[in-house]
Amino acid sequence: KFGLYEVFKDALSNLVGYENSQKYRGWIWLSGAAAAEFCGCIALCPMEMVKVKVQTSVPGTFPTSLIPATIAMNANRQLTRFPYGSIVPLWSRQIPYTVTKFYFFEKAVQMLYTHVFTEPKSSYSKSTQLGITFAAGYLAGIICAIVSHPGDSIVSLMAKPKYKEKSIKEIIQDFGLAKLCTTGLGTRIIMIGTIAALQWWIYDTFKTSMGMGSNTRGGLSNDILWNNIFSSSKI
Repeated sequence: KFGLYEVFKDALSNLVGYENSQKYRGWIWLSGAAAAEFCGCIALCPMEMVKVKVQTSVPGTFPTSLIPATIAMNANRQLTRFPYGSIVPLWSRQIPYTVTKFYFFEKAVQMLYTHVFTEPKSSYSKSTQLGITFAAGYLAGIICAIVSHPGDSIVSLMAKPKYKEKSIKEIIQDFGLAKLCTTGLGTRIIMIGTIAALQWWIYDTFKTSMGMGSNTRGGLSNDILWNNIFSSSKI
């Protein structure tokens, strides 16, 4: 997901050109994140369906190990809708989640450097930049949890016997939209906030260790990097 985000973001930026990439950078972040997650969900869906089935089955009625559970899901495809029966609700959960995570991370970084860490970014140590990454990731994760919670609840409910034959609309009507959006939200905020922060921190730590700089852009500014890229492409 992180790698595809960089690929799509770079491709879109090259497609629209330097000036437009700066002018519409928010739309590029959103589009790159959505495209990355759309592709990622295709690989994720079968594993997600197995995970949810194992979690929601009555103990002793379904295998709890990965391979036996996958075989059982595949053998009962009409009943379980394996492997892509949950792809639409998964997209409805993951795409808003990822778009929110990447977009608000970028915005949180800008906010922190504008209002809190007001010295030039290059003046801060790598550890400080990574700390800013963690804080921005946590802020983005909180918003992610709120945005993606209804979709996550639907995915979980679809695996329960009561809702196996029901459409998404029927599940929402039966369970209630307010409950769908709020039940378990506090726990999810803590979990997703921590996960998102750690994901960004690990990703930035890797990039920093490889000499690529962090997503907090403490090294070369975006403008300098882009000018170098476009100058090279004209040679």
